[in-house]
Amino acid sequence: MPQFIPLFSEQEIKNQIKTIGQQISFDYKTKDLVLVGVLKGSVIFLADLTRQISIDHEIDLVGASSYEGTSSTGQIVFTKQPDLALEGRDILLVEDIVDTGNTLFKIIEFMKLLDPRSIKICSLIDKHERREVKIDVEYSCFSLEKGFIVGYGLDYNEKYRNLPAIYDLKL
Repeated sequence: MPQFIPLFSEQEIKNQIKTIGQQISFDYKTKDLVLVGVLKGSVIFLADLTRQISIDHEIDLVGASSYEGTSSTGQIVFTKQPDLALEGRDILLVEDIVDTGNTLFKIIEFMKLLDPRSIKICSLIDKHERREVKIDVEYSCFSLEKGFIVGYGLDYNEKYRNLPAIYDLKL
């Protein structure tokens, strides 16, 4: 039976997203901001983040996956490409978690082909335990060294995304 060890409460998450949203609003006030959420995990974070950004911006989605269970497969599969024209625009990739960095690295490589003015990263969780490639996360709500976490969009085999807080999952 799985155990859920609390890491970040619903209120802590809400407070961090508000702070990050204010910083993004300030940093991008003269930019052409497009939030590009990485499916599926970022959806809940993206929805709450967009409401905390006070400047005009657009939202798009990209789908990529590399996980089975608790392990990265190392193979990146694109499941959805952006719909908006991104040329000359300021892209903020919104991710639930940056772990190995491999998926995000491939997404960034792809996004560069669309010729945006800038690409930066906003992640709910910046986790360092298994980082394999150098990824600069400009905006992060929380930083972790290790653990397999679920809740608030983060899943284990598509389960537990609906939990309102973030937990370390022990199987």
